[in-house]
Amino acid sequence: MLLDTLSWRYATKKMDPSKTVAEDKVDRIVEAARLAPTSSGLQPFEVIVITNKDIREKIKAIAWNQAQVTDGSHLLVFAAWDNYTTDRINKMFDLVNEERGFTNEGWENYRQMLLDSYPQRDEQVNFEHAARQAYIGFGLAIAQAAEEKVDATPMEGFDPAALDEILGLRARGLRSVTILPLGYREAEGDWLANLKKVRRPRDEFVSVVA
Repeated sequence: MLLDTLSWRYATKKMDPSKTVAEDKVDRIVEAARLAPTSSGLQPFEVIVITNKDIREKIKAIAWNQAQVTDGSHLLVFAAWDNYTTDRINKMFDLVNEERGFTNEGWENYRQMLLDSYPQRDEQVNFEHAARQAYIGFGLAIAQAAEEKVDATPMEGFDPAALDEILGLRARGLRSVTILPLGYREAEGDWLANLKKVRRPRDEFVSVVA
């Protein structure tokens, strides 16, 4: 049950470097991000899966030296489109038409509406919109990791410009948004492992408008 696995998970502070996450588990975690809902179905982000130890050492150095980056077996980088372009929008709409085998007037009108607005907006506005979509996939990857009983540590604590340079993301029209080390907890060395999960009470978190 998803709620049980979400109760089980926590932001792991110490991972066991001797343990490796199986590739089929990583594949399902990444697939959860790929299947995430996004605005207008544009999927304006990518996931980079990094196992190379040398590259992860470089990333660790610009991520506050957080050990999970290298102690985990995999590092996922969520990178959003740097801008919405005509080509990017058309590519996704064309893919939908190709996969579904037909065109729809309403769908094509919607395509034109996006083409008339998104590419003309400020580049930073578009990146921030794309980054919000990346976070949806990020959240689902975290949830799927919990389903797989794989530990994960959501991280924003890194230098995005430096990470972009390490991975050559700007040349690909991407900007890093957040990172997610995957591995297995080493509970004996993790001060957070056995502490009670604490969240705000439901009556302070949820309000109902009836």
